[in-house]
Amino acid sequence: MSDYEMTVGIECHVQLATKTKLFSPADNDARGAEPNSKVHPIDFGLPGMLPVLNREAVNLAIKAGKALNADVARVSRFDRKHYFYPDLPKGYQTSQMYQPIILAGYVDAPLENGETVRVRVHHAHMEEDAGKLTHYGDHSLVDLNRAGTPLIEIVSEPDIHSAEAAKAYATELYRLMTYAGVTHGDLYNGNMRFDVNISVAKRGSDALGTRAEIKNLNSFRSVEKAAEYEFARQVELLERGEKVVQETRGWDDAKQKTTSQRSKEDAQDYRYMPDADIPPIVLSTEEIAEIQATVPKLPPQYREEFNTLGVDKSVINSILGHREYAELISNVLAKSDQKSAKRVANWVASNLTNEDESTEVKVANVDDLLVLCEMTEEAAITSNAASELFNLLMAGARDPRKLAEEKNLLQVSDEGAIAAIVDEVLADP
Repeated sequence: MSDYEMTVGIECHVQLATKTKLFSPADNDARGAEPNSKVHPIDFGLPGMLPVLNREAVNLAIKAGKALNADVARVSRFDRKHYFYPDLPKGYQTSQMYQPIILAGYVDAPLENGETVRVRVHHAHMEEDAGKLTHYGDHSLVDLNRAGTPLIEIVSEPDIHSAEAAKAYATELYRLMTYAGVTHGDLYNGNMRFDVNISVAKRGSDALGTRAEIKNLNSFRSVEKAAEYEFARQVELLERGEKVVQETRGWDDAKQKTTSQRSKEDAQDYRYMPDADIPPIVLSTEEIAEIQATVPKLPPQYREEFNTLGVDKSVINSILGHREYAELISNVLAKSDQKSAKRVANWVASNLTNEDESTEVKVANVDDLLVLCEMTEEAAITSNAASELFNLLMAGARDPRKLAEEKNLLQVSDEGAIAAIVDEVLADP
């Protein structure tokens, strides 16, 4: 397969962290809710119901623009995407085909070997999500809880050429969106979903191959494994003299393979038209700057800050898996010195970074961690005891010196006291 090169572009749907839906006052959080309980007449598309744009969704899109190193359009508009949606009663999806709110940008995704791959973002547009169909053989049930949920769809350029880079881009995109507060980032419940477009061509060829799109991947590992499988599948077809069909494919995580779902439509099949019910979004430069000024520190800024610690890049990458950990190291650095921050960073990377990135985590009190650093520096405790106390502090415990006494973790470092113990042992007949 070394004669072939894969080319990957990724479309990522990001559910915006608003309280209500994009065009209706219905609750935007349907996790664990009864089917069709988070809906409103607007979501049902009933006659006479007019959409009202959620301003907070616009604000979050503006913040996403900053995280993507992209300009935000001063004027953007909504369009109707006509297609047979059994889970969208209106019969069309409200999206932004011609004038998206987020323009060209880029994401620098770090690879495990320390290198960085830059993936250009073509644009990102706002749109509403569809509902959910559950199939039962001879019938299907429709749940409209998700219908009308506000999304931005981030469309990358085809700048990715390995499964590892695809995973790295998806991971960094997740971090950028969650750190910026754009989304809650609950991958299990589909807060971010990745559509991976893959094509294969002879290495050095000017023309791209026919692409297949793998839909609705909701983990970084799935992005990587789907890219690996699809690359091998397409190479095998080409080697047999067959053609790759442009189609939409699904990913079977249990079997670790893709399966054909339907042939791929072209843009004209959707019959886009401007949505006359929704006025254009008109933003001033000052308004955009004011909203983007509220975006907190993002992963690239943390990387730059942590570069002075002298820890391995893998440690920094592990810490950045949870915004809370990155904030903790930054706070330790602000209140103490690089030595203490390095020590805490290594504790975090060694003990706490195996959780899924969308798992909520706790962090310790910074002052308690600094006391723990002092105890370690004084050799009052062993390195194993320090790790044990660190885990307790991160779980919510306080006062590391008292904890060490209670658990009998303090070690004697007084040479005189040690000598007296040795003499006592030797004198014992």
